Amino acid sequence: MKTSEIRKMSKEDINKKIAEIKTELFDLRMKQATGNLDKPHMINSLRKDVARLKTVLNELDGSEN
Repeated sequence: MKTSEIRKMSKEDINKKIAEIKTELFDLRMKQATGNLDKPHMINSLRKDVARLKTVLNELDGSEN
């Protein structure tokens, strides 16, 4: 997910996307624990996506003050 795409989203959409990614991360971690994970690189990718989303969300919150 690119930062430019995230900046076009509303705060509510960003929060929904964070929740979706976190549930997907949980599922991937469970698969990893049981040894059934096919794409281990997806964990790092999703973690970085969450960080990008939270960074843009913090920037939006800071610009309103």
